[in-house]
Amino acid sequence: MLKNIISGIKAYFGAFSLITKLKLWKYFAIPMLISFITFILIFGTAYTLSDNIGHFIAKLWIWDWGHETFITISAFIGGLIILVIGLILFKHIIMALSAPFMSPVSEKIEAHITGKTVHYHRNTSFKEQLWRGIKINLRNLSRELVFTIPLLLLKFIPIINIFSSVLLFLMQAYYAGFGNMDYTLERHFKYQESIQFVKKNRGIAIGNGIVFLLILLIPIIGFILVLPLSVTAASVTTINALKSKNKPQHAV
Repeated sequence: MLKNIISGIKAYFGAFSLITKLKLWKYFAIPMLISFITFILIFGTAYTLSDNIGHFIAKLWIWDWGHETFITISAFIGGLIILVIGLILFKHIIMALSAPFMSPVSEKIEAHITGKTVHYHRNTSFKEQLWRGIKINLRNLSRELVFTIPLLLLKFIPIINIFSSVLLFLMQAYYAGFGNMDYTLERHFKYQESIQFVKKNRGIAIGNGIVFLLILLIPIIGFILVLPLSVTAASVTTINALKSKNKPQHAV
């Protein structure tokens, strides 16, 4: 799996030049706008709610001793909860709504890599691609939230909270990469088959998602460029994974 993680990360190094070479920037205009608006709405709301959640958590400590310390910790945990949940919502919303715009990008990259301009893939409409994106991301969102809440609670336990942070990061990375890979997989596989493929190649998803999350650390610009770079990188690694497994290029 480590080899696939590294492969998922390395694909980013040529992403910018590939987008420029294939003249794909025009396809990212609407997704980048969606990304920017979603960022403003989610994190603007998150900022206003973080203090309220911190105060709510602080009320759980009914003893006098250590009260000030617990308030400080609660403020931090409250902000972290908002940040994590906001990030989870952000990535799934933009990936779901951008699905119809990312599929053509992935297809052009596949034609460039394979040298085949005529494909025998599953033929899906704009509406079907949008629904597929929503369905995949709702599934991933529900699972991610189920695992995230217990990991956030572990933040209150010293030492263990270090390991929970690593697990939380890797889990977020996996589901981010999952969504990016599906823009390619939707042409080759049906819903359940796509899920199984990503599970077998989870290293690629994690590698792609790691850089996805790191790009988001870049103020403003990161939220605008994250989709073009991550989708391009995921398309390259996913297509190569399909080729290595000799996946027949016809509808499933």
